[in-house]
Amino acid sequence: MILFAIGLAAGIIGGMGIGGGTILIPLLTIFQNVNQHTAQSINLLTFIPMAAVALVIHLKQKNVIIKYLPPLIIGGIVGSIAGAHISIALSSVILRKAFSIFLLVMGLYEIFGNKS
Repeated sequence: MILFAIGLAAGIIGGMGIGGGTILIPLLTIFQNVNQHTAQSINLLTFIPMAAVALVIHLKQKNVIIKYLPPLIIGGIVGSIAGAHISIALSSVILRKAFSIFLLVMGLYEIFGNKS
């Protein structure tokens, strides 16, 4: 039941465009004692169906600017290859700390940096 609740929370956050991994990864590591590498891998696999459903809904609502997609997709592919290699080279402890710092910085930016 806990895994369903974690998936539901990640799906809601992911469907909003925030990124389900921001909740999925910490919840898997905290409540299921999954190591960071495994949690991030699970996130990547669960992201595919969640993103596909959310994409269909956002496309129907005309919330996607198609001309932005090619450079974002190409950059994302290159970045994901680099990120996967970096992630494999780092220990789980360092990876967890880096992810925590990233979430903290993004949270602080959202609270204090974005005034519009």
